[in-house]
Amino acid sequence: MPAARLGAGAAGASSQACAGGSAGPRTVTLTVRASGRNRTVIVHTPSFYTGKTAVSLVLNLHGTGSTAAQQEAFSGMDETADTAGFIVAYPQGAIRSGSGYDWNIPGVPLFGGKPVPAGSANDISFISQTITYLQQHYCVDASRVDVTGFSGGARLTSQLGCDLSARVAAIAPVSGLRLPSPCPATRPVPVISFHGTADPVDPYNGNGQAYWTSSVPTAAQRWGAQDSCGATPTTTTLNPQLTLTQYNGCAGGAVVSLYTIAGAGHTWPGGPPLSRSITRVLGPQSQVEASSMIAAFFKQHPLS
Repeated sequence: MPAARLGAGAAGASSQACAGGSAGPRTVTLTVRASGRNRTVIVHTPSFYTGKTAVSLVLNLHGTGSTAAQQEAFSGMDETADTAGFIVAYPQGAIRSGSGYDWNIPGVPLFGGKPVPAGSANDISFISQTITYLQQHYCVDASRVDVTGFSGGARLTSQLGCDLSARVAAIAPVSGLRLPSPCPATRPVPVISFHGTADPVDPYNGNGQAYWTSSVPTAAQRWGAQDSCGATPTTTTLNPQLTLTQYNGCAGGAVVSLYTIAGAGHTWPGGPPLSRSITRVLGPQSQVEASSMIAAFFKQHPLS
């Protein structure tokens, strides 16, 4: 993939990038200068992107010890972006972890309980600056900027729902839903999440590593309270392996949806073959397609 560099600058309105009408390559690796550091972001535009009409932007964050390129392949979201017509960007962490990278999530230790190294990049600021850069260089609908992520990227996604609620319309943590405390969100944030009951890395019932103590249902309940939803969720059994727990009646039209997948492990449901172990659990007629469900959810919940 060709490489390009984006410089720093003030936040620009989407219309500034749309005026140029430049479509550019479909997939490009950018070097984004953020807080004095060079950071990597892979950007994929849909095949019919013209650069003249504003489209949605989804940031997709990789898991612990992974990379932007691996998350692109793991989630299979490029194909969903081509179908649904949004730009998808894959930022990359900066804390070295094996052959990949970790994220700096405020107040949260790394995998294995290790502390975040001193002087590590501020990833909340990095994601915020990345949104600004992409709005300057792509024709982005500022009311439809969303974030999803897997595992460690899901925990950072949860954090961004609190810290960047004025810019991020909705969030979709996959195998890593948390509610940070405190959560300084300034508006109710719509949430959709997926988690397997047999996840050995981020256990569904909590009691995991230092960064993972409470259960996934507890995290959903806390997000429901954060969004001023009704206290009692609706629970729908969609099939023997799939249950939807949903908090409705939330302020500002938000909703909190948790899809629980019985017997599934630490995976991105419905991703390409390397992440499709869930198929053996659900069977071909009931496979969950997380990427397409996330895209549909994001479309329903623009920033207002």
